[in-house]
Amino acid sequence: MPLPAVTPFAAELCATASFIATRGKGIGAFDESGPTIGKRFTSIGLENTEENRRAYREILFTTRGLGDYISGVILFEETLGHSSAAGVPFTKLIQDQGIMIGIKVDAGVAPLQGGMPGETSTQGLDKLADRCAKYYAAGCRFAKWRAVINIDSATGSPSELSIRENAYGLARYASICQWNGLVPIVEPEVLMDGRHSMEEAAYHTERAIAACYKALADHNVLLEGTLLKPNMVRQGTENPAAYTAEAMAALTKRTLLRTVPPAVPGITFLSGGMSEEEATVCLNLLNNDGKSYPWSMTFSYGRALQSTVIKVWGGKAENADKARGCLLLRAKANSYAQLGKYDGFAATGEAAVSLHVSNYSY
Repeated sequence: MPLPAVTPFAAELCATASFIATRGKGIGAFDESGPTIGKRFTSIGLENTEENRRAYREILFTTRGLGDYISGVILFEETLGHSSAAGVPFTKLIQDQGIMIGIKVDAGVAPLQGGMPGETSTQGLDKLADRCAKYYAAGCRFAKWRAVINIDSATGSPSELSIRENAYGLARYASICQWNGLVPIVEPEVLMDGRHSMEEAAYHTERAIAACYKALADHNVLLEGTLLKPNMVRQGTENPAAYTAEAMAALTKRTLLRTVPPAVPGITFLSGGMSEEEATVCLNLLNNDGKSYPWSMTFSYGRALQSTVIKVWGGKAENADKARGCLLLRAKANSYAQLGKYDGFAATGEAAVSLHVSNYSY
């Protein structure tokens, strides 16, 4: 039997994935869709216009020193074509800091017909190869596709259909990306919504990740040229039982060790609605046990990097520098957490506010 064909981008993909997984650095997930960022603008009384979206993201990409802590940023397609007020393309501002450009390529979720109530599958495979080629030409070198897994013991979620369908979609996306030069971030997010226990969360997260790697193997995806973006293992937001960040970190590491091949260079956690500080503390606990793991465990945070930033900015140009300072502080905190050296220096009152949104989409 002949060996499967290998993408001509193999060496570049491995180098890109390894760079993004550089110790002490992580990803800024700045890929909110128009409606999602509009909700955040509403919270500060700002109209959701393209110019306001451009102005806000200019603050992010003109934060000096961001490249010291961030190795990659994920953009929404609209942002890819934007420039600063001075006419400098955002892509140049990002690349000049030594940061890789990524792009959100999925088209959101739709109900999974035949699945349990509330289960979904992610859309966007149609003409994905053409879009990936276009994004590569525009300077992107990695991509993101989010699959959503719900836990609901009352309905039997997640069903085997949900697990398999979302794993298959992620594998097809990953293969298409690799054949067009983009490192795929594989994101099977098990939502924190619900009443489930931490052990239930661990069990279903194991199911989701294991199914992904089976599907990735079936699709001959080059694991060294991929990244994983999972949730941390935590109980449901409606479960009143006490829990500790230490328990969350321990179950998360157990889950990863049972499911993620050593060939994967980096695990870039989503924050999933945790507060800015909780997301940083948990990342620190994952990395400060003195043990060696086969992959870098780092961050790919959106809300947990930007929540305070957008509140401090408030849509006012005179607050831009203060907002940049907030972003740099949060990025530095997570950089230290990736090294297991975070001591709480960024634990402001605002950073402790929960960012959970039920059934979150972006």
